Amino acid sequence: MRRSVCLFCFGICFAAGCEIALAQTPPDLAAGPVPPEIRTAASIFVSNAGSDSGLFPEPFSGDTNRPYNEFYAALKTAGRYQLVVAPSGADLVLELRLFAPYGPFNANKQHGASDPLPMLRLVIYDRKTHYVLWAFTESVDAAVLQRTHDRNLDNAITKIVGDFENVSGAPATP
Repeated sequence: MRRSVCLFCFGICFAAGCEIALAQTPPDLAAGPVPPEIRTAASIFVSNAGSDSGLFPEPFSGDTNRPYNEFYAALKTAGRYQLVVAPSGADLVLELRLFAPYGPFNANKQHGASDPLPMLRLVIYDRKTHYVLWAFTESVDAAVLQRTHDRNLDNAITKIVGDFENVSGAPATP
């Protein structure tokens, strides 16, 4: 009898909890529109907004142009857009920047969960109006080893390319 009462009480509490949880679930919101300039662009100028000092040569190998060069190469490989050498010939301007929000990442210090990570930021501008149409930010995961830092930067670049391809409607690069 005691077991039946316990199961009955559990069932009532579970059902009440589900009703409360369902009542607190926000309604599905319609996605905001993607500016048509992003979807219809044929030509792109990629702007290298650089990297914060202190991020090269540590913790990443290469120079401050590495994120720009890898991003540019990924867009070129995808082949969807004509990449132009001057903003005046572009439909969109993509500005790429690697930054450390609160200073350079020091791999030699002990990091806590709240330490900021380097971030990769892509801003999409309408070339004609100079307005920001869209922006993405991806964190570069922390690491101890040089090759892991480099792999994490490569992963963030891949994510930024994917973010752009998702919003632009471009087929994903392999």
